[in-house]
Amino acid sequence: MPWSLYAIPSDRRTEIDAALKDDVVARQSQKLREGASLGAAAGTTIVLVEGSVDGVRRADELLGPLAPRLAVADAEGLYRRLKDEEEAASAGMGLFFTEG
Repeated sequence: MPWSLYAIPSDRRTEIDAALKDDVVARQSQKLREGASLGAAAGTTIVLVEGSVDGVRRADELLGPLAPRLAVADAEGLYRRLKDEEEAASAGMGLFFTEG
């Protein structure tokens, strides 16, 4: 599935939120995390947009002016951390609902 990852200065949060509310981008999977929590630069917001080719392209158009898309080498590690975090949360919820 196509995805884009950005490290955008946290003081641009209003602009990030506006871009993510775009009709096309809003229909994509979105994740936002504080950069320092994922090992990225402090003072950044990590933004992941994942979904259709058109949706990711539109995210690039709107978020690109705020900060360039991360290089693949940098993005892959952060992407894996976000996915690991998501899987750990899912596993935890599964345990919550199966304990009895």
